[in-house]
Amino acid sequence: MYRLAIDIGGTFSDVVLEGETLSSLKVLTTPEAPEKAALEGSLALLGESDVDFSAVTTVIHGTTLATNALIERRGAKTALITTRGFRDILEMGYERRFEQYDVNLELPAPLVPRELRLTVDERMDAYGTPLRAPAEAEIDDIAARLMEERIEAVAIGFLHATANDAHERAVAEWLRARLPEDVTICLSSDVSPEIREYERFSTVAANAYVRPLMSRYLSRFDKAMRERGFRGEFMLMLSGGGLTTVDQASRMPIRLVESGPAGGVALGARVSREIGIEKCSPLTWAEQRPKFASSRMPNR
Repeated sequence: MYRLAIDIGGTFSDVVLEGETLSSLKVLTTPEAPEKAALEGSLALLGESDVDFSAVTTVIHGTTLATNALIERRGAKTALITTRGFRDILEMGYERRFEQYDVNLELPAPLVPRELRLTVDERMDAYGTPLRAPAEAEIDDIAARLMEERIEAVAIGFLHATANDAHERAVAEWLRARLPEDVTICLSSDVSPEIREYERFSTVAANAYVRPLMSRYLSRFDKAMRERGFRGEFMLMLSGGGLTTVDQASRMPIRLVESGPAGGVALGARVSREIGIEKCSPLTWAEQRPKFASSRMPNR
């Protein structure tokens, strides 16, 4: 049984093959098509071990692509559809200041500019009882505006959608019927079904912003491996240190952000358990270095 682990960073892509032994390879990342370098590195490493892609049962992939897209502002042109009166939540946040006495402080601009934050005259109360239903005719005007602006992704976040998501789903259905098929639509009740508007709206906006980029990338990568004989599971590293399927990662790429550091913590916890360290810190690692160096990670 063979497993491949692939991590794509901004400069290097690392590939590790696990079988009877561990082998690894580092290659330069190809930013224009990140899967290209990862695939070439995987094939080279498999070739060194005389292993065919069909013998690989699992590919586990970690990447900073979603993180980099957010930092570098390389995501899709995104609009936010929200409840009337709440279009500025993304900018207001908590009304906290990083430096409360700095009058010249400039915060990062929201992923969705104000002119692309559109509102719907709808309202749900905190218990999920509809107070004012959205009108389909209002969505006609919004859809026309989105097409005029050539929007690639739409985030929908309504007040109290965590208690009742009916209005979000109705508006999404109406927009889906009016917009081109390749326009991404994300609902806050799906992406981040938690109370507090800023957290939910900002998360769904970020998910919509990176989803076109990430879904296309993961689809290309999966297809390229399948064409070379891979028949196993393609799993993606999550921000919490767990794993998810490529289909779920394509729908919720925001959950991949910061997955690289989370993977490092998960590995550190595992190694600590195996060499008997109950509380891990830089000091304990330094003290245990000889023991760590002589230990061998078992193949599992």
